[in-house]
Amino acid sequence: MVGVRRAGPDDVESIVDLFVAVVDEGKWLGTQPPVDRDVQRARFLENQNSPEAASFVALVDNELVGHARVELTPYKVAGLGMMVDARWRGRGVGGALVRAAIDAAGDLGAHKVALQVWPHNHVARQLYLRHGFVEEGVLRRHYPRRNGELWDAVVMGLVLDETSPGSPF
Repeated sequence: MVGVRRAGPDDVESIVDLFVAVVDEGKWLGTQPPVDRDVQRARFLENQNSPEAASFVALVDNELVGHARVELTPYKVAGLGMMVDARWRGRGVGGALVRAAIDAAGDLGAHKVALQVWPHNHVARQLYLRHGFVEEGVLRRHYPRRNGELWDAVVMGLVLDETSPGSPF
């Protein structure tokens, strides 16, 4: 059974371990190896205290198997980033984290949740679609990789506020 809770300072080492493992896979996150663990540890600790963000961990038998974070922009869109341990993908961890992140985004006052995902990450794209996100576009040849490749990114969004008026134009 997957449990999700707010991340705390005691989770940082496990979050960094997970981050390094997922980065080392070389195909799911924008960060490329090698990872500077000290920089990531400091970044995660600094972000833990932001009133404009919420960070969650997914646990199975007290083992950290996933992490998600939403951070509110000045224009009230919550950016979502998440990662799941390779051994636990496709087993409900991602869904539990997405639900927690969406709820937290609403609590932060977001009118929308947005994210970017690689086009080849079909499982994540389907996960987000199942939770109400829509594909809003593609950033073509947007992200340079160390090997010289230029990767596309799919922009996805979930509108939380359907009642406020839109642009009159």
